[in-house]
Order: sequence, then structure tokens, then C-alpha cells
Amino acid sequence: MGSQETETSNLNLGQGTYRDEEGNPWVLPSVNKARESLLAQGLQHEYLPILGFQSFREETAKIILGDLFKEQASTSLSHQITQDLISEPTWSNHHQIFQSLGFPCESFKYYNHDTKNLDVESYYSTLRQAEPNSVEILHACAHNPTGCDPSKEQWREIADLMKARQLFPLFDPAYLGFNSGNFAEDAFPIRLFIGEMKMEAGVCVSFAKNMGLYGERVGCVLVSANDKQVAVNTQSMLEMLERSEISNTPAFGARIASQLLENDELRHMWFQDMMTMSYRIRSMRVELYEKLVSFVTPFLQHFSVGCSCLQGPLGLGTI
Repeated sequence: MGSQETETSNLNLGQGTYRDEEGNPWVLPSVNKARESLLAQGLQHEYLPILGFQSFREETAKIILGDLFKEQASTSLSHQITQDLISEPTWSNHHQIFQSLGFPCESFKYYNHDTKNLDVESYYSTLRQAEPNSVEILHACAHNPTGCDPSKEQWREIADLMKARQLFPLFDPAYLGFNSGNFAEDAFPIRLFIGEMKMEAGVCVSFAKNMGLYGERVGCVLVSANDKQVAVNTQSMLEMLERSEISNTPAFGARIASQLLENDELRHMWFQDMMTMSYRIRSMRVELYEKLVSFVTPFLQHFSVGCSCLQGPLGLGTI
């Protein structure tokens, strides 16, 4: 096909970024307006406090937890982890992050290649046999790379098993709102574990995808606990880690995200932008499948249109 420099029809399918119909990066209208608002206010570039931009942290907790939001809800993992349970397949960095910290990682079969679906029995069996105090990495929605998510009933069974075995859920919700087009719908598992099940949990939030802030590295770590003193102790630990790891958090993207989260008008615009991206991806996926059918491609031997993996817009795999 030639190199990308000489073939304008080539597309980079390896990078997990949203593109418009011309194949160009799409800056969300809500993000544009938030940026204009920041400039009008007189944007400055001072250092942030060690814990980051306070309003961004608070607004992130509010939108993730909804009515469950409480200040200073956090706990510590550092002296409790026995092993990390990670789905197979998964995002490769999940293994790299925990292995670099010296924690043992245990993979379990998540996807059934024969049924082209979630291998839920393998999942349940793994949880029943897991060592207490293990941490499980949970993809809140749009499982990467399969796109197969548990149903709400299956999420409840997973939560029951994890609570019974005293396992700690660590959510990686990279596609909230970007998956179904509805933020609250995609956050269901997080709110189930923390609210309905009253479980302590960690949530590593990213706004790279759903706000299109890929290069700004906008994220936030939330950890919910049942003990306020543990929360206070952990905040101190997180401050120490923050100082030793990166010294100071990036500010510009956090300020944009905070504008979207705390302003009613901008938040509504952002919800509409997520629907635009989600529904367009869904329609493109259907069109791709129909083209594959028309060309009788061997790809169809490995993929089924009836698979539940097609429920979300990222069902052909995500990065």
C-alpha cells in the first residue's frame, strides 16, 4: 500500500484516538469552549499543590460516584496486596505497572475464543479460588482489548464473589461515557461496588478518551474507604508518592477538565460530545462489519455480529 507519507488513504489503527470524518484529530466543542473560558479568565501556569488541582479532584469524585460522593474517601493498599488478578487478554501496561513494583500477577481467562464472548465461568472460578487481599484489575466498561463487558447481573455476581473472598477492586475506567454515550451507565460497576456492596475500592480515572485530552495526561486516583482515619493516613502517603514520582501534577488539562465538570452548561455540552463520538463509532463498526461480509473476508471466522462484545462502540478492540 505504500508508506503513510505517500498514501493519503492510509490510517493509523494502532493509536487509540478519535478522528473526524476526514481522519483529523477532533477537539470537542465543549473542550474548545472550556479553553476559551480559561483564557478569558487570565490563564496562569503556576505550580499546583502536591495533590493536584483541588476542584478537579472534587468534581471527578462527584461525577464518578454520583450521590455516593464523600470527601476524603480513600484507603491504603501498600501492605495488603497478596497478588494481582488480571484478565487475559488485557492492556499490556497492567502487567508492566504491577510487575515493576514487585507484585505477583496472576492472569485468568476472560475471553472465550470459541463462543466469541466473555468466559464468565472462568471468571467466577478464578474469584472463588483467589487468595484473600488480592487486588483485581477491573475494566469498568469497554474492556480493553475485547470490548466484552459483564452484564449488570454478572457484575453483581462478581461483586458478591469478590466481597466474600475479601478481594480489593481496582477499576481502570478509561472509557466512561465514551463507551455507551451515557456516563452514569458506564460508571455502573463502580457505583455498585462502592455504593450497593459497601466495598472499599480504587478507581484510576482518565479523561484522555472521553474529553479527547490525549496529550494532556489528565487523570485522577480515587480510593474509597470505610474509615476516615485510614483516608487521612492514605492522603499523606499519596502526597509522598506524588512528590517522589513526578514532583508536581500537570495543570492545563486538569483546569480544562475541571471547567467541563463544574459548569452545568459545559458539562451538558460534554455529554452531547460523548454521545456524538459513541454513536459515530457504533455506526462505523456496523458499516465495517457489513463491508467485511460483502467481501467474504476470513476475518468473519473469528468474529460474530451477535456477540455481546458488539454492545459497546469499542467492540472491535480498543487501545
